[in-house]
Amino acid sequence: MTVPPRLRRALVRMRRDIAFIAAGMTLHLIPLLLHFWVVVLLLGTVLDSDPDTPVVLALTLPLLLVAGWGLTGPQRWRFRALCGVELPRLRFREVKRQFAYNLLIGPLLVVLELLLLALLLAAVAAALVLVWVWLVPWEWRRDHGGYVVPAGYLTVAGLLALAAVPPLAGGLVRLEILVGRAVLGVSRSDELARRVEDLTESRAGAVDAADAERRRIERDLHDGAQQRLVSLALNLGLAKATLTDLPLEAQQVIDAAHREAKDAIEELNNLVRGLHPAVLDELGLDAALSGLAARAPLPVRLRVELPADLPQRTAPAVEAVAYFVVSEALTNVAKHAREATRAEVTVTRLGEILRVVIADDGMGGADPSGGSGLKGLAQRVRSVDGTFRMSSPVGGPTMMSVELPCPM
Repeated sequence: MTVPPRLRRALVRMRRDIAFIAAGMTLHLIPLLLHFWVVVLLLGTVLDSDPDTPVVLALTLPLLLVAGWGLTGPQRWRFRALCGVELPRLRFREVKRQFAYNLLIGPLLVVLELLLLALLLAAVAAALVLVWVWLVPWEWRRDHGGYVVPAGYLTVAGLLALAAVPPLAGGLVRLEILVGRAVLGVSRSDELARRVEDLTESRAGAVDAADAERRRIERDLHDGAQQRLVSLALNLGLAKATLTDLPLEAQQVIDAAHREAKDAIEELNNLVRGLHPAVLDELGLDAALSGLAARAPLPVRLRVELPADLPQRTAPAVEAVAYFVVSEALTNVAKHAREATRAEVTVTRLGEILRVVIADDGMGGADPSGGSGLKGLAQRVRSVDGTFRMSSPVGGPTMMSVELPCPM
């Protein structure tokens, strides 16, 4: 006989609900029995002076603690395998919620689960009363007449109870899912905190990837295009020095090409240093900033205070941000700071904070919201969770302060 699809789905759903409730009853009974045992021991301690009772009680309490935390894993499996509900793996600091579900809510749910399973068993037994009677020997049935009407009533009641079991089981499953998600799930604040952590990690990965890509481009330019330009400039210089018998026009062309090649090498050197200076990786932030200060078009006083007892160098991404902040700031001072005669750069490491301060004695008036350069600096600082502050009143001086996190 072919079972209708709707009935088949209802039977599958009922079987799943009953399996979910039966598995929950098994897990919920454990803390309930432990609670009952603790109550018995406490009553024994009050009513009886047996010296062994406190010892047994002391050994039972750790079992409650283990059950309160250890049953969370089986509960997560029950929700996932039988209902397809994924409960997140809670952290150890959220153990209070696990205790609340396993030790308090579970013993309350098991009462409903036991009642439902008892109803199911009673309904099955009542619906099969006529079958049980039919299996009784004929002599008994002949001697005990009048059983048909009560047996019929019990059968009808059993069938009605069986019809009520599926919606009751479905309601109990939905209740347990609702309670499980509310207690063992992730709260709104925890979910937001985890999303912030995930976004922070992904952003850190993007920053590291971008920094690694800049390093690769710097190496490719240094080992490829830069070397070719140097070779070209050398050849043009050699031709200029040796081919003196060429016509004047040809010598002028070679001389102009030689100058263009040297200018291209200089521009490429500046580009390479702007991407990622090799000295930053080889000698560290102090040496890289010293090179910037030496190349600046105005006097720069540099002070770098990095504790010598640090277990390791500052993270490469943070060093790169500090370098480019100083580089861009000194470039802005040279180009835009009116009447600036000197600049000062101070870099200090205070615990897990790298502080960079750039100041000049110009006329001030710089507005971080008015130009893309300062906005780009602020965005680069924020890419590593740093803070960017700037003070530039009209008449000067201008001071830029950057704080970059340096976790140990």
